[in-house]
Amino acid sequence: MEYIDKIIQSRRSVRRYKNKPVEPDIIKQVLQAARWAPSWKNKQCWRFIVVQDSGIKTRISHTMGQNRSLQGILEAPVLIVLCAKTGESGYHNGVLATEKDSWYMFDSALCMQNMVLKAHTLGLGTVIVGLFDSSKVASIIKLPGDYEVVAMTPLGYPEEEPDAPERKTIQEITWSNLFGETFDHD
Repeated sequence: MEYIDKIIQSRRSVRRYKNKPVEPDIIKQVLQAARWAPSWKNKQCWRFIVVQDSGIKTRISHTMGQNRSLQGILEAPVLIVLCAKTGESGYHNGVLATEKDSWYMFDSALCMQNMVLKAHTLGLGTVIVGLFDSSKVASIIKLPGDYEVVAMTPLGYPEEEPDAPERKTIQEITWSNLFGETFDHD
């Protein structure tokens, strides 16, 4: 189990990539890990658009404003656009079963976590990108109306090795029984 801790703790958001292609088998391994994520009633609402065309990546980059990850999307040989089918996650027999009608975001996040961790084990870099105009990206990739663009990640061999950002302590983020009640983790 120490291996998974090492992978979780060493993964970083990479925004600079080498000019080196990612082999199709490696891309497939990353997608295989993503598809094994848990999901609401096993709906597996996620869909992936693997963008390798530089023209399409450039058009997508124009939807990002001043996003720090823009250069990485242009440099990386692969951009994975994570989409989700709406009206499935959080629903039972076509009826919303939870007060959250955006449960697909939770399922997609689990999927993305699997994807970026697997990429890291294969020596690849990723950064989860959420700051972009999703309706414009949807138009560029010709996404049907019952799907949403959730997030994107460039995928490639890292040109940089970012340092670990500071993390909050367990005591700063965890309460015992009621919000604000100190959690004694010793």
